[in-house]
Amino acid sequence: MFIGRDNEIGILNQHYASEDFEFITIYGRRRVGKTTLIAEFCKGKKTVLFPALETSAGNNLASLSSAIFTCTNPEMETRPYFDSFQQAFDYIAEHAKNERIVFVIDEFPYLAESERSVSSILQHTIDHKFKKTKLMLILCGSSMSFMEKQVLDYKSPLYGRRTAQIKLLPFRYSVIGQWFPSYTPEQKALAFAVLGGIPMYLEKFSAKKNVYQNILDSIMHANAVLFEEPSNLLKQELREPQTYNAIITAIANGKTKLSEISSSVGLETGSVTKYIDNLISLGIVKKERPLLSESNKKTIYLIADQLFRFWYRFVPQNMAAILSGNISKIFDAAIKAHLPEYMGFAFEEICKEFLLTRAQNLPFVISQIGQWWGGNPATKKKAQIDIVALSPDKTEIIFGSCKYRNETTALGVLSELKEYAAALGGNFKKTYYYIFSKGAFSSALKDAAKSDPLVRLVSLEEIYAG
Repeated sequence: MFIGRDNEIGILNQHYASEDFEFITIYGRRRVGKTTLIAEFCKGKKTVLFPALETSAGNNLASLSSAIFTCTNPEMETRPYFDSFQQAFDYIAEHAKNERIVFVIDEFPYLAESERSVSSILQHTIDHKFKKTKLMLILCGSSMSFMEKQVLDYKSPLYGRRTAQIKLLPFRYSVIGQWFPSYTPEQKALAFAVLGGIPMYLEKFSAKKNVYQNILDSIMHANAVLFEEPSNLLKQELREPQTYNAIITAIANGKTKLSEISSSVGLETGSVTKYIDNLISLGIVKKERPLLSESNKKTIYLIADQLFRFWYRFVPQNMAAILSGNISKIFDAAIKAHLPEYMGFAFEEICKEFLLTRAQNLPFVISQIGQWWGGNPATKKKAQIDIVALSPDKTEIIFGSCKYRNETTALGVLSELKEYAAALGGNFKKTYYYIFSKGAFSSALKDAAKSDPLVRLVSLEEIYAG
């Protein structure tokens, strides 16, 4: 099932239709659906599809040779090997002189690691041969740092030669509805909070099961693929997975400041920063500081990947029940009862995406969005605002409060939001207040919103409508 990549397919088809030489890079974290996107785009097109492997240059050259002849001479019973990558690229160039051919090198970093001169060879071939053909070259990679430094960076031999690039991101919350059309808005929100927008994770949930049964079957089971996923991903992507695991565990347990994380894992802050930067590049962790604050001292680190958030929140403390096969007996008390509290962070992310992509009649185009926390001078207590969104000229602002709970959201939430907004301060021409709620809104809050055009109430049903 192919879902949710219409924009990327449109970009690829637009470049394919040019009939000129095109060089496109596609990159993004593992499991995000790069190979699936390419396979969908290549349907019905003459394609040399070469998935590079973590192996020797000779083995990769043999695999490339087979892919080339499978495309150009599919009737051949035995396929010869090229003597060099240059010879293979020259052969492709010759066949693409008068015919549109798509040439895909999937996991290009593996090839570059086995044959360190391949980027220079490609650069030479692009400049002297590929540019005179109808070839569409696609380089794809999961190593974000490699693709950004060795392919896209100005120091790379390939710099300045690409005609387009696609950084493939996880799906937004709204795509969940296409994966699980029969789910209620509450179940769609929970599915997103557990899996995020990673296609491979979404594929492991069955649309025929409710979200709770999917959690039990696909995560809270010793033989389930997603039960092993965080550990496997760390081992695949990083050296010293034990250290990364300790850092993620610390953040999951509320150690969000660099000094707290360093103390928890027993490493100097300089060392921890390097580990955290790698986790950020993989999309597992993110760095935040209060919007409108320039102080680095307020920087915190949060788990950005929803599956990692769920796993580290619920799996370790229930490991005995999972391994013994008894987790279903305690699921309601050990997991389900804590989901409303767990949903808070994910609901904030959903609401931010709603404002950025689907909200109708916003008072301005949002240029910056985040959260804010700090001291409240009036009460001498800490204050936090879930969503802060700025207009491009920073003269208008939206303050948002996100309540994921079953009880009615009362007028006091609006009063508190205005109090916190006053604590933040700032000289804005217009200030808008958005209140997002899973539960119903009280009559008093509805009346306040009706009488004040600067107040907007958004239900979970509206967020998932359409």
